[in-house]
Amino acid sequence: MKLTIRPAQDGDAYAIAALVEVYARRGELLPRSEESIHATLSDWVVAISAGRVVGCGSLVRYTPQLVELRSLAVDENAQGRGIGLALTEALVELARNRGAVTIFALTRAVPFFEKAGFRQTPMASFPEKVWRDCRLCPLQDNCDETAVSLRLVPAFSPPFIPLEMKGTHDG
Repeated sequence: MKLTIRPAQDGDAYAIAALVEVYARRGELLPRSEESIHATLSDWVVAISAGRVVGCGSLVRYTPQLVELRSLAVDENAQGRGIGLALTEALVELARNRGAVTIFALTRAVPFFEKAGFRQTPMASFPEKVWRDCRLCPLQDNCDETAVSLRLVPAFSPPFIPLEMKGTHDG
């Protein structure tokens, strides 16, 4: 199976919406309309196989430093082939290229994200998400999702400055 991961294009919005809808009906993803996908198309990546969308995912910016990875979905007939991981890697790279410092996700698939380098993180670390989305969710008091995050740039560390070595020079 030849697989291409690329930025979403205008013609992909319908297929993305249909794929997300499969998971939204089961309560595994929040629904996304074709219109909202079109409006945020530059934030989406897709996996293409045999000329059709078999996977998708998007980024949502909360601050210049913080982005969420969301709406990650892979067609049920294409699962188990590394498509989800490839999409995640592409979204991490997109976030890094946009200057984000941290990418996070809310998920029930913690082991999947841990394989991609994410770590479990307290939900309180993302007050922007809680304020914007979670406060409106009917499941907020019984949330079964776990926050995971990945730091995209290393924390600041001073440059290495070698200490002068005393008593080691000859004569």
